[in-house]
Amino acid sequence: MQQENEFTKWYLKTIQDAELMDYTPVRGCITFRPDGYEIWEHIQAVMDRRFKETGHRNAYFPMLIPESFFQKEKDHIEGFSPELPWVTEAAGEPLEERLALRPTSETMIGHLYAKWVKSYRDLPLLLNQWANVFRWEKKTLPFIRTSEFLWQEGHTAHENEEEARHETMQMLAIYKEVVENILAIPVYDGTKTISERFAGAVDTFSIEAMMKDGKAVQAGTSHYLGTKFAEAFDIKYLNKNNEHQYVHTTSWGTSTRLIGSVIMVHGDDKGLVLPPKIAPTQVVLMPVGPFKKHPEILEKLEEIQQDLKAKGIRVKLDDTDQTAGFKFNKWEQKGAALRVELGPRDYQNGQAIIKARDEEEKKTVNLTELFTIIEEELEVMQGRLLTKARQFRDANSHTTIDSLAQLQQHIEASDIPGWVLAGWCGSTDCEQKVKEQTKFTTRNIPFHPPVQKETCICCEQQAQHTVWFARAY
Repeated sequence: MQQENEFTKWYLKTIQDAELMDYTPVRGCITFRPDGYEIWEHIQAVMDRRFKETGHRNAYFPMLIPESFFQKEKDHIEGFSPELPWVTEAAGEPLEERLALRPTSETMIGHLYAKWVKSYRDLPLLLNQWANVFRWEKKTLPFIRTSEFLWQEGHTAHENEEEARHETMQMLAIYKEVVENILAIPVYDGTKTISERFAGAVDTFSIEAMMKDGKAVQAGTSHYLGTKFAEAFDIKYLNKNNEHQYVHTTSWGTSTRLIGSVIMVHGDDKGLVLPPKIAPTQVVLMPVGPFKKHPEILEKLEEIQQDLKAKGIRVKLDDTDQTAGFKFNKWEQKGAALRVELGPRDYQNGQAIIKARDEEEKKTVNLTELFTIIEEELEVMQGRLLTKARQFRDANSHTTIDSLAQLQQHIEASDIPGWVLAGWCGSTDCEQKVKEQTKFTTRNIPFHPPVQKETCICCEQQAQHTVWFARAY
């Protein structure tokens, strides 16, 4: 299926052919098959290591949250109310109070932080949770937007605003580094507009990624919550002057929509293209030709397999009796980063054939140099994918559109409208008008825009901000 035609159908076919997920009888809830979950495990591992290196520890909080907790922070309940599934009965008896399946854990954690934080000596409190959350979505797309999804949510408490804001930006920088260097997805980092701000936050910051259809995915967010939740849940500490003060809190999160983003950024008409750092199979070894008549072929590949495993490389040996063409297609669909072919003639010549998933040509290499070349090829492919994705993003990031009429003309003339950098006066009315007429929403106010805009794209008055606009998942 051609990517430029019916992108969503291509995406759904790709993730099913690759056996990453399957549907369940519950609307909007998917099963992660082993390869799909393993991609998440690799993302999880690199993030978890960085969290711990910056002093955070993991904890776990209940999935069920009393309704009264949500009532304590007005903006928060208004933001999440339409998406909340409720538990109203247990063991055949109605509950005294409805319990929400967590959409996020600020309220439960606020309740408990009020018990745990008493003195400045208890601060900063730096916790993270790996969990599932529920947001009853009306329109779903596997990995990108589902009613139940997996994520991590960090929640920290600090003595003052300066420390809390430093935490907020530190975690956003970690997200950007992981998404760019591990997932090979370039992002724009910046501040969310008020309408896009997390419910209950003082400020929300995000990293935004462009998919191959030009749409945006919010790849990670970090929120400075000020003292809003501290006041709502009475989280106070005794400072060094023996005075009670409210803590300043933060929260930050990424989710399994990163899996969908990787597929949409790197995939091609053959199937998955996965960055080697997160690919479940980094190397697939494949005997070709009449290898069953030559047992030394399999013996050599088994030896190579063990040596690669010893080096920490994720490797599979496909010695099934399917045709070579069938196996080539299968492993390309599954996104194996590097294929190594060995046939009788190759073996006699002391050579093997290798092919990177994102390249068309094959290379002949000496068996004596195979391990070094495999490591080099994986590293080069990782960088190559980031470069390709950045080139695509930059080619579809437009900075010369300065009016709503120009934007509408651009959309009508483009197969991939991409993103538009434009001025914005700061009015929610202008922001809403752009959305209603073009389906473009504000993604973020970038920290480092390539150009500064002087007039609002909607009302053409003085711009207060330079903003990325795009259609989004």
